[in-house]
Amino acid sequence: MAGGGGAAPAPKQDELQPHPVKDQLPHVSYCITSPPPWPEAILLGFQHFLVMLGTTVIIPTALVPQMGGGNDEKARVVQTLLFVAGLNTLFQTLFGTRLPAVIGGSYTFVVPTISIILAGRYSNIADPHEKFLRIMRGTQGALIVASTLQIIVGFSGLWRNVTRFLSPLSAVPLVALSGFGLYELGFPGVAKCVEIGLPQIILLVILSQYIPHALHSEKPVFDRFAVIFSIAIVWLYAYLLTVGGAYRHSPQKTQLHCRTDRSGLVGGAPWIRVPYPFQWGAPTFDAGEAFAMMAASFVALVESTGTFIAVTRYASATPLPPSVLSRGIGWQGIGILLDGLFGTANGSSVSVENAGLLALTRVGSRRVVQISAGFMIFFSILGKFGAVFASIPAPIFAALYCLFFAYVGAAGLSFLQFCNLNSFRTKFILGFSVFMGLSVPQYFNEYTSVAGYGPVHTRARWFNDIINVIFSSKPLVAGSVAFFLDNTLHRHDSAAKRDRGYHWWKRFQSFKADTRSDEFYSLPFNLNKFFPSV
Repeated sequence: MAGGGGAAPAPKQDELQPHPVKDQLPHVSYCITSPPPWPEAILLGFQHFLVMLGTTVIIPTALVPQMGGGNDEKARVVQTLLFVAGLNTLFQTLFGTRLPAVIGGSYTFVVPTISIILAGRYSNIADPHEKFLRIMRGTQGALIVASTLQIIVGFSGLWRNVTRFLSPLSAVPLVALSGFGLYELGFPGVAKCVEIGLPQIILLVILSQYIPHALHSEKPVFDRFAVIFSIAIVWLYAYLLTVGGAYRHSPQKTQLHCRTDRSGLVGGAPWIRVPYPFQWGAPTFDAGEAFAMMAASFVALVESTGTFIAVTRYASATPLPPSVLSRGIGWQGIGILLDGLFGTANGSSVSVENAGLLALTRVGSRRVVQISAGFMIFFSILGKFGAVFASIPAPIFAALYCLFFAYVGAAGLSFLQFCNLNSFRTKFILGFSVFMGLSVPQYFNEYTSVAGYGPVHTRARWFNDIINVIFSSKPLVAGSVAFFLDNTLHRHDSAAKRDRGYHWWKRFQSFKADTRSDEFYSLPFNLNKFFPSV
């Protein structure tokens, strides 16, 4: 029966349709192969450099004093880490996955490094500088051995054979927790100096999300350069607070986090210095420590896989062929080898915050990230200038993480569009893997913080470290549970294959199956002839 005159019109057919599935993310301004104009590209590259500085400074600031080093050593380690990150980022964008991914310091390697710091053989060295050098050589040896794991797994094609079984469903927990799993580095870091951190979050959100819509400007200025604008404003505000004496009578801890003159990096950094291999002396090797570092290397390999997949999405590229991913992991192994040779006291992985920055700027250009690598190398050699930027208070970086880690987590959730969310199999795998990915590391971290050691407490410290490092990684636990369940539960059921979205990615399993793979991932200088991707 026809409705009365006041009845609402029937919805159009296309309004009832769900949103279409997209292999490549739309609305990205510049994808991998389309660089922005040079002035814009240079500014965007500088922005990537600023974002990666947070981790580059925070890790040595935590480790070097425990190793016995002072401000001079800390400044040199930051310089070295920055220099090697620049090299690794160039290698990854040229010969690795060729994605616009920044390769920088990784928190995953902190646990085995602290274990080396606490090793009994260093405890009776009286001279702090000598102690620092000896511990640094120990970490170098462990990193050099650990790098072989990723080099072999990557270049042999072993990782290609594993990731071939990765479906959109099993990728969701892995990628989502590569971002969301770093929540403890976000607001807890902001709260260490809330009067600086909170304005940074608010300003970043207003500049990147609200102002562009309010101004209706043709050129995206505020959303694209929101990081530079917000850091400049809040850093100046923090400087004025410092100079104005706001923290004169504050506790030491507050002064350390809030003041702009407490990093000790500017005074400790030389004007010009080129980091070089074996600058701290010849590496020393210990089998147990090398095994523990290898576990960290394996965790970094899995976490980087998740971040690489997120970068693929935000660079508006097609899903990453397993052979290209494996090649990228091999080059990341070479990156860890360089960390060991140069002595950064830390291993490398894909920078999650820079992956989030791709989403904020909507620029996934390879050239922009290569320019940022140029900035890293340039400012690591000109020590004093680099140290000025490196002295930005840590709560400002923590505020950036709140946005960037969230973007990477959201990239993981976006793969649900390929899955059937009405399937109970999908719900079980998704829910259980994400829950375990949060719950198991929480247990390990809580136990360690109370007892001072992990739940596995044998006499072999290296074995304890291996277990603790592996089970403290949220993406690794969640990704492993999802990967196992997805490949074993109702495996041969044709409906399950469609529910998990595997058919969407199957055509990208082989490099040559999709013509776009060549455009995004083929090697430069005609190297594909000698190193073909399969």
